[in-house]
Amino acid sequence: MYTPAAFAESRADVVHALLRAHPFATVIVQGDGGSVVNHLPMELVDGNLHGHVARGNELASFDGAAVLAIFHGPDGYISPNWYPSKHETGREVPTWNYATAHVHGRLRVTQDKTWLRALLDRLTNRFEASEPAPWHVHDAPADHIEKMLGAISGIEILVERIEAKYKLNQNHPPANRAGVIDGLRRRCAPGDAALADLMTFHV
Repeated sequence: MYTPAAFAESRADVVHALLRAHPFATVIVQGDGGSVVNHLPMELVDGNLHGHVARGNELASFDGAAVLAIFHGPDGYISPNWYPSKHETGREVPTWNYATAHVHGRLRVTQDKTWLRALLDRLTNRFEASEPAPWHVHDAPADHIEKMLGAISGIEILVERIEAKYKLNQNHPPANRAGVIDGLRRRCAPGDAALADLMTFHV
């Protein structure tokens, strides 16, 4: 990934926060016929990534393969009109701000039902937490859960390295960055508030 020094992010706590806040990943492996691409939520557990796919998903046949998982944070179009410097010199152009992380590692596939059940409990408890009456895996009949566990494969990415890029106008003066944050909050398109927040708190 092309990452100028101003946009590189290597702090583990910052990058891990992105993975947790935006868990829906694009997972890519190279097969004999080309790239195999899947999209699934991944959970960060002790420095590695856990998820699951249908047992028939071809990703489940790539145990031990090199894998790339791409996580996408907030992103949005940036108008040059938001830069004070544009009104002084006219020498600004549009751009796109975003945060992303590329996680490289090795794929481990498991059908261990204890591992899978623990994963499903964690994922469900996390994403149901905001519901008035959260659903839990044990709410479903035990025989149904057993059947579902037999229909999926666990996916673990043993992380080897992470490249993260936070392109947030760090190459501009503070006044321009403040103008972008204000512009995002005024426009309020989907994702703008999250991008403005990220720009506000990312230092």
